[in-house]
Amino acid sequence: QVQLVESGGGLVQPGGSLRLSCAASGSIRSIYAMGWYRQAPGKQRELVATTASGGHTNYANSVKGRFTISRDNAKNTVYLQMNSLNPEDTAVYFCNLVPPNSYWGQGTQVTVSS
Repeated sequence: QVQLVESGGGLVQPGGSLRLSCAASGSIRSIYAMGWYRQAPGKQRELVATTASGGHTNYANSVKGRFTISRDNAKNTVYLQMNSLNPEDTAVYFCNLVPPNSYWGQGTQVTVSS
């Protein structure tokens, strides 16, 4: 199964932006839907954004209008542009298929704090 490596996280002030990347070890062209998930301390992992073949996207209400997911099949990479970040967005962010397969990468930490 394809392995995924997330990057791009960091410490950002409220109102700031980050762009996350998810590089796959193989082709994602045939994968119908991929998504970004996040897990905050003490909370369950949640799906925040999905991109499906044909350009369809879907977002959790908590990030709608602030986050944008995209995929580049030629580069086997999925991106998450995050704008207007707030402290509630602090979490480890993961990418995976939708629904997810059993392999999870290490994720990338996003911390929003002043």
